[in-house]
Amino acid sequence: MIVYCAGPIRGDQTYLKSYLEIIQYVENLGITALSEMNSKFASSIPLTDRQIYTRDVKWIDGSDAMVAEVSGASLGVGFEIAYALFVKKIPVLALYHDSVQKISSMISGCSNPNLTVKPYKDDESLRKEVKAFLLKHKK
Repeated sequence: MIVYCAGPIRGDQTYLKSYLEIIQYVENLGITALSEMNSKFASSIPLTDRQIYTRDVKWIDGSDAMVAEVSGASLGVGFEIAYALFVKKIPVLALYHDSVQKISSMISGCSNPNLTVKPYKDDESLRKEVKAFLLKHKK
């Protein structure tokens, strides 16, 4: 199974630690976690915006599912989620920290059956949600 992991890189990085925990946990489950924050896939040279876009779209195209950290605002993560849901039609888990008052209405208000939105309170509950989602959608 291949999972695209989405999280804010240039946007609000308040929950970067949680995003990194998602990537590490998916890898620990023996599942490929595609993300530029995964040291396995980090580029040794700086990429242009166009190269980053092309790479990320190819990664989503090759993924069976997506797990996204959506606690902070990020246009890129929103774009990636929409692409996964409406173009690729793959399952997406959108996770947010329970201390966040409101996540984007474009996520919380979306009725796409492939979208699962779940809160988490700590690393343990984050891992629990990721594991349950991946077991449900494992190929």
